[in-house]
Amino acid sequence: MNRIMPIYQLTERMQQLLSQDIDSHNREEVISTFQKLMEERGKLLEAIAPPYTEDEDKLGKAVVPMNQDIEQKIKFIFFALKNEMKQVQQQKKSTSSYSNPYKNMQSMDGMFLDQKK
Repeated sequence: MNRIMPIYQLTERMQQLLSQDIDSHNREEVISTFQKLMEERGKLLEAIAPPYTEDEDKLGKAVVPMNQDIEQKIKFIFFALKNEMKQVQQQKKSTSSYSNPYKNMQSMDGMFLDQKK
């Protein structure tokens, strides 16, 4: 029996999951599903140990480029989320300054500054 096949299949499912269109509406669901698949695959990876058969070695070598593709897609999702968070912060800041434009102004009116020491 091939011990690497379930890992290959999970990696393939992870890659398909990340290949779909991910936007702010379904991002949370995709991330939670991806996390479950990662945990399941992690348990399988801990369970395997050398020596490997030729078929297992071929499948293992096929998983490596899939992992790299998955890693790039996860980085893209991370950066998109990071940019969205920056936009929300900027929007909060501009909304605050619009509702109270004189909040951060400092006025020197009515003050006497003594020049002597």
